Amino acid sequence: MLRLDALGAIYSQLERCIVVTIMGAVAAEVQSLGHRPNFFYLQHAMGLASSIGLGIALARPALPVVVLDGDGSILMNLGSLTTLARYRPPNLTHVVFDNESLLSVGGFPTATATGSDIAGIAAAAGIPRTATVRTVEAFVDAFTAARDANELTTIVAKVEAVGPKAFVTDLPLLENRFQFARHLRRTED
Repeated sequence: MLRLDALGAIYSQLERCIVVTIMGAVAAEVQSLGHRPNFFYLQHAMGLASSIGLGIALARPALPVVVLDGDGSILMNLGSLTTLARYRPPNLTHVVFDNESLLSVGGFPTATATGSDIAGIAAAAGIPRTATVRTVEAFVDAFTAARDANELTTIVAKVEAVGPKAFVTDLPLLENRFQFARHLRRTED
């Protein structure tokens, strides 16, 4: 499955969510589908999308929060899975696109290329709902079920190690930061 196809399949559902993406290919591909003020592209902070998403989910429990993460990023911050499990925000859906590589920084293999199982690690950390999916249809089903369940969920979407030509977004970082903060202030619980 291509990450861009998976993102395109859930893009309409993201309109009603607060969305935090990790740097690189995920951010560039989400923005290629069309930027929205409820999207925050966490550039230059590899590994921290789940932590930022957790903070927003706890501070704004009435808002659905979606974190779009990568395998390299979550592997840099595995402790965030135990913290997510500890606080269990029911309004948070954590998607990890696993291409088994650090595609955005050269394509080096990650631990998932040799057998590490992110969904298994998340379950062992105490995340109540986990799934690993390999097709767009299964991804859409798992994502929709997670949003409907209103329970902390980690979905690992196995994707091909291909991405955009460039791993940057057209939106300046400060503009995104201020636009996203204004959106959060204007959005009612």
